[in-house]
Amino acid sequence: MNKSKMNERWKNDHVRPITEADDPLIADIIRTNLKKFHLDIPGTVYFDPEIDHLSKFYHELPDKRGYFIAVSDDGQVIGGVGVAEFGGLDNCAELQKIYLTDAAKGIGIGKCLMQIAEEFARKAGYHRMYLETHTNLETAIKMYEKIGFRQIGRPETVLHSTMNRFYVKEFDSE
Repeated sequence: MNKSKMNERWKNDHVRPITEADDPLIADIIRTNLKKFHLDIPGTVYFDPEIDHLSKFYHELPDKRGYFIAVSDDGQVIGGVGVAEFGGLDNCAELQKIYLTDAAKGIGIGKCLMQIAEEFARKAGYHRMYLETHTNLETAIKMYEKIGFRQIGRPETVLHSTMNRFYVKEFDSE
């Protein structure tokens, strides 16, 4: 199956909003990824207090925040992506906590989740999307740049002090 058809299939059939039951599963995926890339250190999402209760955080403001879970054909949680308000730039959403299991990487699911996040942000009325990352996450950085994110200077409002790469994507005017 080509990646375009694969993305459509995942988008329509294998991605859904987070539920409370997903919280420990996605927290484990996030922490496993951070540990693999030596980012299980203070100043990363690894130590965020809401990491074990993501559904609560994203459901608090459903018109402005969303977290989307990717599931495999057999219903197993294999990744997710979040969108929430970002106060560091005007009318801006932040792309948050996009992580996949190793088995789900490299086949277009990450790009699909990015598209879903951007669609949500646009519908929520945001005009741009911000993200922060780390140079250890080279593959992710390549994907961000390929889909139109451009590197910017460090915003004053950065919460994760260990992050060292910052990006923004302006949405086309409609």
